[in-house]
Amino acid sequence: RRREEAAVINALHRRVTGMEPKMWGPSIIGYGSYHYKYDSGREGDSCLTGFASRKAEIAIYLVARPPVADALLGKLGKHKSAKACLYIRRLADVDLKVLEQVVTASVAEVRKRYG
Repeated sequence: RRREEAAVINALHRRVTGMEPKMWGPSIIGYGSYHYKYDSGREGDSCLTGFASRKAEIAIYLVARPPVADALLGKLGKHKSAKACLYIRRLADVDLKVLEQVVTASVAEVRKRYG
């Protein structure tokens, strides 16, 4: 089941970004990249969005939490949320159209912030 779900999430990310996946570390499948620089002087590169298929759940990396995120997450279905991640146990528990809107909004916010 997890492999099938990863294929669905991969297709969703490809549609949203129009980019091929790339490994970011040992477990994150990322799409695109951007360069960030904080006021503290810390800087680096990261993927625009991505996911990791873990034993217990799928982690979806939303680099920037867009203003519309809370409204969309209320419609998503069963999930857990952290500052920059969504955790989904089963794709059947969420609305995939809403998930695609969340990922799309996050990618747009990253591009807006880091151009």
